[in-house]
Amino acid sequence: MNGLLLAAAGLSAAVCLLHTFAGGRTIAVPLLKASDLHPVPKYVAYYCWHIVTIVLAMIAVMFAIAGVRAESLDLGLVATVLTASFCLLGLAVPPLKKQKYSQMPQGWLFLPIVLLGGLGILGGVS
Repeated sequence: MNGLLLAAAGLSAAVCLLHTFAGGRTIAVPLLKASDLHPVPKYVAYYCWHIVTIVLAMIAVMFAIAGVRAESLDLGLVATVLTASFCLLGLAVPPLKKQKYSQMPQGWLFLPIVLLGGLGILGGVS
């Protein structure tokens, strides 16, 4: 049992729930209500919203499996690489688009998951 990967799974699940419920109210609902957007980009963005939900859920599952099965450490590595990529993107976009992190905090949400996943992977290899 790898406690660090299980903690990463728990945080990943929390981020997935935050995305689904709080983010759904503040991002997805207004997106769908926007009357000034053409239907194609509106519904493609909404479709992408659901893809992100699925990916976030699967990351939590990958961390959980890696946390309970030492032979599945590769799933933890994939989940860590994905969350590291999301973290880096989330930390780069706000300054590039002249936004504040308080308006776009997503990158910071992934940082503790990356740290837990990385430490869990390193601990599982030794």
